Amino acid sequence: MRTIGKYGVVIFVAAALGLSVFELPSLACTLALVSGKAAANGRSLMWKNRDTSQLLNKLMFLKGPKYNFVALINSEDVRGGEAWAGMNDQGFAIMNSQADDLAQAERKGNGEGNGAFMRLALGECATADDFEKLLVREKGKWDLAGNFGIIDSAGNACFFETSRDHFTRFNAGDGATAPFGYLVRTNFAYTSPDYMKGGGFIRFERISHIMEAGRAANRLTARFILQEAARDLVHEKLHSFPLTRELPQDPARPLYVNTSDTINRNSTASAVVFEAAPSREQSHLAVMWVILGQAVSCVAVPVWPYSGTVPSAASAPEKQMAPLNAFSRKLVSFLYPDGRGRMPQYLNVNRLRTYGGEGVPAKILRIEDQIIEKAYAKMRVWQKEKVKPEQAASFQEELAAFALESLLKEFPDIR
Repeated sequence: MRTIGKYGVVIFVAAALGLSVFELPSLACTLALVSGKAAANGRSLMWKNRDTSQLLNKLMFLKGPKYNFVALINSEDVRGGEAWAGMNDQGFAIMNSQADDLAQAERKGNGEGNGAFMRLALGECATADDFEKLLVREKGKWDLAGNFGIIDSAGNACFFETSRDHFTRFNAGDGATAPFGYLVRTNFAYTSPDYMKGGGFIRFERISHIMEAGRAANRLTARFILQEAARDLVHEKLHSFPLTRELPQDPARPLYVNTSDTINRNSTASAVVFEAAPSREQSHLAVMWVILGQAVSCVAVPVWPYSGTVPSAASAPEKQMAPLNAFSRKLVSFLYPDGRGRMPQYLNVNRLRTYGGEGVPAKILRIEDQIIEKAYAKMRVWQKEKVKPEQAASFQEELAAFALESLLKEFPDIR
């Protein structure tokens, strides 16, 4: 087994790419699983905001021993040796978050094997049960310490709290474990001997409230998670609600928010929402929505692993940046303009809310809404008549190109 999170601390020094030099928080991610009974359309959902020092991410299509898959990788990972989230052509998807309270200090285990283990799982597993068998088979062989999230085309939505030698399975469809049909995780584990050694408690409380509100209104959809959860900037402990607070009129004294403890963080490298296929027979409908960058700085594009490829706007050869990620880094540089000390942790809310007259969120959502509508209209057609892989590939390429072109048009000075 392996653990959830292993990223070396890398400081990117590249002014030309809009990357600031500052101390980033330790690995941290925000996760949610939604069972079919809680999802508005009956299809299980899985979400990860990836927080890491590896801020440059892209997608890669890879072939495994049994199944082919799409993986979210670090841009410098030329071979795709580690997957930090992904989905294969059987509709099996996996993600993770670091849980340091599961690390075994006496064995120097801290989750260094998470990424490679998830890559292994994507190439070998078709169901959550397959993943559990993989954990049993690989027990004690991997450095694991985290929360692995799984959904599949059989309707499973599960967390596996995993250390090197042990794991515990939590099913989002189990009323005793998840009475409202969903589960959330940040950076601690319920099965830890001392979860106070974990982290992400502020984010855990906030995402719990967001998911509770979404479930009560029957709004747990991919769109809800992408647009209201992944981009959230509220800090409840500080009673900070930056998107509704009145903005200062003095341009020399703009409103800032520290995003170190918000769900959309200064260390968020990407966000992914997976939507399960209705059945194994319709695994071609399994889709992953990907935001390459801080969620407030880019739009989500859909990728169907069945297509056998990834869009060019979300990928790049060798160690190059994906075009969508490159745009996001430029916009992040605009939204976090002060590079002194810890100021790169502070987002300029005036810039966020007033750019171009209507603000960044309005522009992002206008583009994203069009993509979502087109994608679901097409999937309704595909549900009646199975699409060919090359047709799915052409369609996702078209949507990703539209996303990039629209961003460059809406943000002409963010280059």
